[in-house]
Amino acid sequence: MNKLKIAVQKSGRLNEDSMKLLKDIGISIDNGKDQLKASSPNFPVEVFYLRNGDIPQYLRDGVVDVAIIGENVLIEKGQDIKFVERLGFSKCRVCIAVPKSMEYNGIQDLNGKQIATSYPNTVIQFLEKNNVKAGLHIISGSVEIAPNIGLADAIVDIVSSGSTLFKNNLREKEVILTSEAVLAVAPNLSIKNQAILDKIQFRIQSVLKGRESKYVLLNAPNENLEEIIKILPGMKSPTVLPLAEKGWSSVHTVINKNQFWEIIDELKLKGAQGILVCPIEKMVI
Repeated sequence: MNKLKIAVQKSGRLNEDSMKLLKDIGISIDNGKDQLKASSPNFPVEVFYLRNGDIPQYLRDGVVDVAIIGENVLIEKGQDIKFVERLGFSKCRVCIAVPKSMEYNGIQDLNGKQIATSYPNTVIQFLEKNNVKAGLHIISGSVEIAPNIGLADAIVDIVSSGSTLFKNNLREKEVILTSEAVLAVAPNLSIKNQAILDKIQFRIQSVLKGRESKYVLLNAPNENLEEIIKILPGMKSPTVLPLAEKGWSSVHTVINKNQFWEIIDELKLKGAQGILVCPIEKMVI
């Protein structure tokens, strides 16, 4: 049977989130400890556990067909590789950080300075765009220590919470780019594997739509029903059912989680009661 080969990061947070996504879209993976490759018993895929930085080349060479990878890695090592879906997790930013003791008034202050980074291509493009001439120290390990040991005046690295910068007496000063996990595709994907990918992408979209939505049930007084329905940004139209108590209806709909509190406040002002909010596992539209 033809199988789609999916690359994921070998370890770390991106690995955990990637495997959770595969589980959420109904793909079981038989992966024992320290395996570099695992198959699914219920879907035509194989998962390859690879170093994040190596994945773009494996996609180019056709060793794997698709990959769950950080967009920042594609920008650094695989700008020729396309992605078909943003996945909404492993969000971070690639930033310039300097020691707290360093005076910094703008990007031009990096002229003549030394910058330590694991993202040389990204940094070079950014410096050229801003007409800054600085030296680079390419480091594959912990970049944050470089200013403390006199190796560099500043660093460029990925940042999520900023706690690592704080611990190393560094301040974030410029955001070069923002990133999240994406579903990247090999340049020469076969027709058969494209058909498998289409099924996976459909499932992913259903899961992501569910994650960003909430299912809302509420009791509404009939005299305010029309106004309450106008507040609710449902998919098409909310479901309205009569309650046993006269003059009241039950309203069911879906709202975006980012609009949740604002909408709930408006509903309460219009007399809605018994508001129940539920997570949505998947939403097929």
